[in-house]
Amino acid sequence: MERARRLFARLGLTETISEEALPSSDGAVVLVRADYVIEESVAATLTATPDTVLTVTNPGAAGPVAFAANLSATVSAKDRRAVAALLRGEAGASAPGGVAVRDYAAIAPRYNYELRKHEQPYVLPLRSESLDEVERRTFAGAYKGVTDAVTKYVWPTPALWATRWAARRRITPNMVTTVGLIFVLLALVLFAKGQFWAGLAAAWLMTFLDTVDGKLARVTFTASTWGGYYDHATDMIHPPLWWAAWWYAIRDGADPSLLPVLDLSGYVVIGGYVAGRLIELGFKQLYRIRIHVWEPIDSAFRLITARRNPNLVILTVSMLLGAPALGFVAVAVWTAVSLLFHTVRFIQGGLLHRRGERLVSWLDEPAGRVSRPADPAPRAAQ
Repeated sequence: MERARRLFARLGLTETISEEALPSSDGAVVLVRADYVIEESVAATLTATPDTVLTVTNPGAAGPVAFAANLSATVSAKDRRAVAALLRGEAGASAPGGVAVRDYAAIAPRYNYELRKHEQPYVLPLRSESLDEVERRTFAGAYKGVTDAVTKYVWPTPALWATRWAARRRITPNMVTTVGLIFVLLALVLFAKGQFWAGLAAAWLMTFLDTVDGKLARVTFTASTWGGYYDHATDMIHPPLWWAAWWYAIRDGADPSLLPVLDLSGYVVIGGYVAGRLIELGFKQLYRIRIHVWEPIDSAFRLITARRNPNLVILTVSMLLGAPALGFVAVAVWTAVSLLFHTVRFIQGGLLHRRGERLVSWLDEPAGRVSRPADPAPRAAQ
C-alpha cells in the first residue's frame, strides 16, 4: 500500500481515503486494489482517463480482473459503491453506465521516454509466492533500455540484489549517491598517485553504485529534484577529472620522447568528452530527441561509445597488459572515433531537419520510420 501511495503522490494525488468514506466523498477519486503492483505509466494513464475501470487478465484466470478505477465527481455514490464491489471481485458486480471497462494493456503507453526503452507496462498480483517475480519485474522496469554495455549486461543482477537490500533497510538514493561520491574522490586521488589498480577498484565500485541509486529511486518512488541534480552533476563532472588524474600520473617518469603523444592524448580525451556532451545536448535541444535513441545504430553505438564505463574497460585491460600509458592512448583514439561518429550523426540530423523532417526515435515508431514531417507551428489558444 505504501508503494501505491508514493506512486500516486508523484502523480499529484496526495490524499488517501478509506473505502468506507468512498460513497460520501466528493470530487474525483482513484480506486486501486492494494494487492496489485502497478507500473507508473499505467497509473499515469489511469489518472488521465476519467470514468474508467482498468482490468488485467492474469495467467490461468477465468477472465479479466478489475484492479483500478478513476471516477469523476459526477459519478454518484451508488455507482461508486458498484465500482468498489467490482474491484473487490464480488459475484455479479458490474460497472455502472457511463463508466468504461478497458484492458490496461490496450491504453498504456509502451515507450518510456525517461528510460529510453520500448516495453509492455506491467500490472502484477501481489502474492507471497510471487514476491520474487514482482521485485524482479519492478527492478527491470526501472532499468534504462539504452545505455553502456557494462550497465546493461554486467550490473543488472548484482544491482538487483543491492537495490533490494537497500530498499528493505530504508536506505535512500541520496545516501547511495553520497557513498558513490566518496569513491569518486578516492579514485581521483589514487589515479593521480599512480595507484591504478586501487583507483580502478574504487572507480568500478562507484559505477556500480551509480546504477543502484537510480534504480532505488525509481522502484521506491523516492526520486526528488535535488536527488536528480545531485546524481547527474556527480556523473557529469567526475569522468574528465579521472582522466586528467591518470594523465598526470603516467606523465610522471615517462620517457620524454613519449610526452607529446601522452599530452595529445590527454587533450583529446578531455576535450573529446566535453565536445561529446555538447553534441548530445545540442542534438536534444535542436531536434527534440536524444541522439542515442534516434536510429538502431545510435542505440547500438551507445553500448561502446567513449563514455565513463567503456573507457574504464579499456584502462582495466591496459593494466592487465601492464601498459597504463598505452591504455590512455587507446582511450584517446576511441574518444576521437566516437566523437567523429556523433559529429556525423549530428550533421545528418541537421540535414533532415533542414528538409522539414522531424526526427523521431526508432523505439517510438512501430513502422520503423526515422523521421516525419515537422509539426506545424503551435497556435495561440483561442
